[in-house]
Amino acid sequence: MASRVVMPKLSDTMEEGTILRWIKQEGDKVETGQTLAEVETDKATVEMEAYTNGVLRKVIAQAGATIKVGAIIAVIGAPDEDISALIEPVAPTREAPPPPPAASPRPAGVAPTRPVTLPATALRAAPPAAARDAGPGRSLRASPLALRMAAEAGIDLASLQGTGPQGRVIKRDIEAALAQASGAEPALPGGQPAVEVREIELSSMRRTIARRLVQSKAPVPHFYLTVDVAMDRLWEAYRALRDENYPISLNDVIIKAAASALKRHPEMNASFAGDHVKQYGRVHIGVAVALEDGLITPVIRDADSKSIDEIAAEARTLADRARNRRLQPHEYTGATFSISNLGMMGIEEFSAIINPPEAGILAVGAVREAPVVENGQVRVGRRMKLTLSVDHRVADGAQGARFLATLRRMLENPLLVG
Repeated sequence: MASRVVMPKLSDTMEEGTILRWIKQEGDKVETGQTLAEVETDKATVEMEAYTNGVLRKVIAQAGATIKVGAIIAVIGAPDEDISALIEPVAPTREAPPPPPAASPRPAGVAPTRPVTLPATALRAAPPAAARDAGPGRSLRASPLALRMAAEAGIDLASLQGTGPQGRVIKRDIEAALAQASGAEPALPGGQPAVEVREIELSSMRRTIARRLVQSKAPVPHFYLTVDVAMDRLWEAYRALRDENYPISLNDVIIKAAASALKRHPEMNASFAGDHVKQYGRVHIGVAVALEDGLITPVIRDADSKSIDEIAAEARTLADRARNRRLQPHEYTGATFSISNLGMMGIEEFSAIINPPEAGILAVGAVREAPVVENGQVRVGRRMKLTLSVDHRVADGAQGARFLATLRRMLENPLLVG
């Protein structure tokens, strides 16, 4: 019996999804569990599976279209079954991008815009498309932003060798291909004015960030507390471990220390729930990971009870999966507290916006050399700024300050972080 395929709700905050591409085509046999299409949600790229057997009789929402959750996008049925009663128009919130126009002769002296035809020198060595896309459900690895840029420019992704994680084609690969293609094209006649404004369509993730952070910054009464942490001992231990190729980062130690401090200060491991406050017995740390077109906070669960080694391994795995847009919903939901670290980018101090409903987020700055006065003498020490953003409906300044004091004591005495 024929059945509708609808846009699934693939995350707790998902309201619509963008079909990046159909893995199955009309007329293909489909079995339960096989991948039908790749869908970009507000958090990740997810392979949408079939929930029934049959033939993909009709694709209603084309690749590139953004469809509300619950709306029909395809029909699966028997090969000769009448499916006319199941087909209904779908109203995408955004249409699929138009296909590249067919090549046509152009007047002499007029440079083309789209599609861009890549010269042979622009194509890096890459396996043929069939080999990269062999087997049901196997994905051509590319970020959503790269997919859109390639579609707009008429670039065949299979002709590129990605430089992202696991060979993923990312924004800089498309830009490099365009730059090479541009260099091979005839010079613009008479010089054309440079583009002054470029309009970039928001990705699902960027739209969600825009919506949720306004919901946080406006109604959630933030206050901020900053401390300067002496990092001399921890830095020395960290460098010694690095010299031994021990695979941990300073952020892994900070995650462990923050989780242990939260266990001692449950008032900060909490959330606001309208008429009451929820305090959590388990500590799940969300760790902000920057992506090409946004950020996401994969969650290290029960971080207080894990060793630094375990946290380091889990953080690396989650970050890789986040950058490949392969996180599953349970991997980026349910945090009770979050950490954002921009220290590796040279930022000394900043304030982060709370990710509701969490009561707080910790912003971590860079470890820097600074003049330190001890016993009347000035020496060079290592310092790091920590800024705690707190939802004032959940906790007060003194409670936040006590949490920060515990955290600072741990980081300044690495033996306490265990």
